[in-house]
Amino acid sequence: MAYLLGSIPFGVLVTRVFGRPDIRHAGSGNIGATNVARVAGPAAGILTLLLDTAKGYVAVWTAGRYSNDRASWMMIAGLAVLIGHCFPIWLNFKGGKGVAAALGVFLALCAPAALASLALFALVTAYWKYVSLGSISAAASMPLLIYFLWAPPHAPPTIIIFGTMVAALLIIYKHDANIQRLIEGVEPKFSASKNDKTND
Repeated sequence: MAYLLGSIPFGVLVTRVFGRPDIRHAGSGNIGATNVARVAGPAAGILTLLLDTAKGYVAVWTAGRYSNDRASWMMIAGLAVLIGHCFPIWLNFKGGKGVAAALGVFLALCAPAALASLALFALVTAYWKYVSLGSISAAASMPLLIYFLWAPPHAPPTIIIFGTMVAALLIIYKHDANIQRLIEGVEPKFSASKNDKTND
């Protein structure tokens, strides 16, 4: 159920509601909030961000509710919804990069760590103007943030540690093209321009 929830392509649906072209064939082609904002406007982008974040949160919250807050089931649900977002069955397994969905997952698992990673994302993006770099930095920091902020001074359960590492690696993997462009120095900086086709 978490996988199917994650598979809902809110970016595609929101752009259709706003009367814009198929997001998969516009801008960068990514179905995430950044590209939606570029193609359909800031309101559509914010709505997509909220919906993608919500599906991550709801999946983990529901798993916790029906398993008496067992960390194992909550982490499994979190990974499932993230995989659904990145590899949705409805879009031939070609989905988003998982950043917003992961934010929702970790807001439900450990809000302090999620908020700290969000702050890091904002700082990196504001300073260097690369959304992709901000996303990669936030993902890479999450395992460490979870470890220290889970329930000080107690370390999180092993499944949370390894599950967070898997989530971080998945998000970084989905940014492989961005990483290559960053290395080559050709990654465009953030712009709301509809003509910017690679910054996502």
